[in-house]
Amino acid sequence: MLAAIYVQIQWIVGLIFIILYAVTTVSVILVTVAENRNPLKTISWVIVLLFAPVIGLLAYCFLGQDNRKLRVISRRAYKRIMKRSQEGKMPQDVCSVPAPYLPLVTLLTNSKQSSLLYGSEITVYTSGEEKFKDLIHELNIAKHHIHLQYYIFCDDEIGNRIKNILIAKAKEGVEVRVLYDDVGCWNVKNKFFKEMREAGVEVYAFLKVAFPILTSKVNYRNHRKIVVIDGKVGFMGGMNIADRYIKGTNWGSWRDTHFKIRGKGVHGLQASFLIDWYVISKKLLNDKVYYPAAPVYNKDNIMQIATSGPVGQWRTLLQAAIFVLSNAKKYIYIQTPYFLPTEGINQALQTAALGGVDVRLMLPERSDTRTANMATHSFLDEMVKAGVKVYFYKVGFLHSKLIVTDDELTCIGSANVDFRSFEHNFEINAFVYEPAFAIHMKKIFMHDINNCEHIIPSKWLKRPLKQRLAESFMRLFSPLL
Repeated sequence: MLAAIYVQIQWIVGLIFIILYAVTTVSVILVTVAENRNPLKTISWVIVLLFAPVIGLLAYCFLGQDNRKLRVISRRAYKRIMKRSQEGKMPQDVCSVPAPYLPLVTLLTNSKQSSLLYGSEITVYTSGEEKFKDLIHELNIAKHHIHLQYYIFCDDEIGNRIKNILIAKAKEGVEVRVLYDDVGCWNVKNKFFKEMREAGVEVYAFLKVAFPILTSKVNYRNHRKIVVIDGKVGFMGGMNIADRYIKGTNWGSWRDTHFKIRGKGVHGLQASFLIDWYVISKKLLNDKVYYPAAPVYNKDNIMQIATSGPVGQWRTLLQAAIFVLSNAKKYIYIQTPYFLPTEGINQALQTAALGGVDVRLMLPERSDTRTANMATHSFLDEMVKAGVKVYFYKVGFLHSKLIVTDDELTCIGSANVDFRSFEHNFEINAFVYEPAFAIHMKKIFMHDINNCEHIIPSKWLKRPLKQRLAESFMRLFSPLL
């Protein structure tokens, strides 16, 4: 009798669970559809939720929620921070930006209040050894403040060297502020950052993940790499703080690109850092001392610093990239470690190539993420059919992020050409309107081609059917990778 009652109770509880779970899953699917997201992303989540119910629902809780309507900073605080960076900005109607890019200037100004910054000097680093040597030198001579923000700040040889410099500068009375991404630094023990805090360095994790309350934040990461020293010198680009950027991987060197900026361009980096700093620390810094007067280093250099992220109305860097690719007339050269293009990017590249533009895409032959690499390969079939020249970098891992077009415009920064950078991550890029700089970056691209294999379309399209099917399957999840 008791056994029968127990079985019946189990059956009722099980039925209730199934009903509740089904209602929850259907509700999540309806919410996902109703949010009017990118159709590819919506379809991907529906497939996951239907064919992997339990795992899919958990994955959605961690990765799928849309925070685009979330306001992470008040309008008042945002305007106060941006006001300083825009003081002395260059009027658009008197600048020498090439005419085809004036609409891009307006786009970035309207969507992100990204001012034209005049007269900067840019130093290019193509190896970690060069970058960290210069960065360490600039940190050592800091007088007033150091603002450092990285997706990854490793507890390794170079990480400890920089940590010790930051501690020493804090003890000298220099204001030292550090932001690191909580997920990017999951493998770093708290002791590493605690040591800095105890020495007087202000250290915060960006969007710290506290399970289970804040699980949705795990998908929205701060991928920016910014250093600002005394408001006069700034660093940005693709390199985090880790030994691998100097020593490479077990299969080859780590080829990356990073930049040092002197002059007015640093104010754009400063504004981005101080906005993130306010979001996490709730401390508003907008004194003039953080935006010192900047001399003119290069009268031909005009740039805009633009940020993008999963909050706010516009996908600024995605919109800007589509504009750049759609308006190129002669050539488009792209380096990216991950190529999972949105439909807009996909069509822009194919249209440009079919229209006679010399489109070249450089990717790593071997990636640090196998699933993303497989999905990338599925997109290349359409590219090579359209006439895009695809190159695989063979002597290590290519982590450089670069778009250069027509000897006039260069896009540099932290964003990859993939869904995650354009839709999920907090990113920062600089748009440089200077012919000499574009030509210089083109030469670097052409030099890297010497270490690449040019993909022959006739051979590429004959890959084994099993391989192509696996790549096509992974493509279904490209918006989630």
